[in-house]
Order: sequence, then C-alpha cells, then structure tokens
Amino acid sequence: MSNQDSPPADTPYARLGAATGLRRLVDCFYDLMDEVPEYHGIRKLHPQELTGSREKLYLFLSGWLGGPQLYVEKYGHPMLRARHLPFAIGIAERDAWLACMLQAMEDTGVDEELRDALLKAFFGTADWMRNRQEPAAGNT
Repeated sequence: MSNQDSPPADTPYARLGAATGLRRLVDCFYDLMDEVPEYHGIRKLHPQELTGSREKLYLFLSGWLGGPQLYVEKYGHPMLRARHLPFAIGIAERDAWLACMLQAMEDTGVDEELRDALLKAFFGTADWMRNRQEPAAGNT
C-alpha cells in the first residue's frame, strides 16, 4: 500500500474519518445550505442542482485536508480565486459560508479541537476568496 492510499493518521482528512467522514461533512454542508434560510445568500451562488458542487468540494477538500489529491488528479490546479471570480463574494458571503461549514462540522460530530483548527484554516481561504468591494465603515 502506498502513502497516497493511506494518508498519515494525524491529517485532518484522517481525523474526519477519511473518505466516508469527508463525504458526510460535504453532504451535510450542502444540505444545510439548501435548507437553512440564513445560508440562502450563498445557496443562490450555486447551480440549482448541487451534485457537481458537492463532488468538487469533496474532491478539493480531500487533498486540502491531507488526503488523496483527487481534485488535482481530475481537474488540475484548483485556482480557487480564479474559479470564484464570476461570483460576488463579500464579507456576508464569506461569513455565511463559514457559518454553514461550522454548523456542518458540529452536526457531523467533528471534535472541537479539529473543528477549531479547520475553522481557522477555512477562514483564511474564505477571506482570500472575497472579490467584492465593501463600503467603508460609516459610508452607506
């Protein structure tokens, strides 16, 4: 068995439960996005049918969390920011995405230590994805 087949046990991917745990997290995330009114702002940025979005997030997170580089193998470099440029992403969208992911991690039983570490990492990436100018404080 190669290293790629069996990621180290201390990776976030392994700690989430590898493929099965990651799939459960991604499915919960998109189910919440579809069902919870507070997440409708980010839901409307996605296609009506979420199967492709679910799969791409699963593939991307697999490698990003220390598991197999499934997204890279299928699509090449993720180029996250470039792929998200067509969508207006501001602070509200960033925060809704993070809240949805936090709820998904809580609902799927991700342990608190891992959840906190992932939320910090997700924040860095989600904040980097912002591409919409926000009004300066006090200006409306």
